[in-house]
Amino acid sequence: MTEADIYAQLTELFREIFSDDDIVLTPETTAADIDGWDSFNHISIIVAVETKFGIKMETREIEGLNNIGTLVAVIGRKKGLLF
Repeated sequence: MTEADIYAQLTELFREIFSDDDIVLTPETTAADIDGWDSFNHISIIVAVETKFGIKMETREIEGLNNIGTLVAVIGRKKGLLF
């Protein structure tokens, strides 16, 4: 799995959660950039990410998510990937 693979899978997940096929994720993407990304959907994202990638995120990791780049880094670290 590469960093590009993670972005592709996250893009698919976000498009499904937000019912928006136009979503394009970048490392700098934040909740402010996506209509409807509120606290409820944030929880849905975390649960979906944990399920899709077979990981379990810790509270401190979730609290430290500032943007999609940070999320990709956490997923990569949890999967033992270096990029």
